[in-house]
Amino acid sequence: MSNHSESANQRDLELLHRIGERIAAADPLRSILDLVVDFASSAVKCDSCFVYILEEGNLILRASKNPHPDLLNRLKLRLGQGITGWVAENGKPVAISDNAGLDPRFQLFDELPEDRYQSLLSVPLLSRDRMVGVINLQHREPYLHSQREINLVAVIGFLVGPEIERAIMEAEKAKLSELPEARRLVDRAKGILQRDLRIDEEEAYLTLQRQSRQHKKSMKEIAEAILLGDQIKAAQDQSISC
Repeated sequence: MSNHSESANQRDLELLHRIGERIAAADPLRSILDLVVDFASSAVKCDSCFVYILEEGNLILRASKNPHPDLLNRLKLRLGQGITGWVAENGKPVAISDNAGLDPRFQLFDELPEDRYQSLLSVPLLSRDRMVGVINLQHREPYLHSQREINLVAVIGFLVGPEIERAIMEAEKAKLSELPEARRLVDRAKGILQRDLRIDEEEAYLTLQRQSRQHKKSMKEIAEAILLGDQIKAAQDQSISC
């Protein structure tokens, strides 16, 4: 193996190691998606990087290297629509070095100037065998992606896919905790934690949040468990006093 190949392999390993460390520390979905853009753009020096997330059957643009405030979280693709939709539907990467717009699967969106770029690398984001989304890397000028680059971005997709799926679940749980009934239960559970652990309201809320993540349950479910435990304890204390 040449020194150049050894050096490239070492850089790839270092990049993947950094991804593992940073992704493990990232919590909200927004932070994880920003890291995906950062690392994919580091793996392949590109002019554009998009991350689409599969939600309720649609691919939604959730992160971009170039600012697109009017399109972020709004632009949607169906499965099978365009090259991105084809990648999501088939679970296979697509690398086009020149004239990406001439590919029969291509679909133009007038709002995206990147759609006129010459080359495209589109790679699925997977959590085990489940489709989570798609990473798109683009170059203004023709660019031939090496097999090493394609493989590296694919590995990034495998690494971050489960974390994106987890973050989406956490976001959904957080929404549930905003419902009136859930809020009421969470507030009662916070009061119990404040009393029993002698902590303030903020620390009680953070404790509930940590338990929710650790046990992969909504904050409402954690609050219900705390309330049930408190009721059992009160019943036992009453029984002893009688």
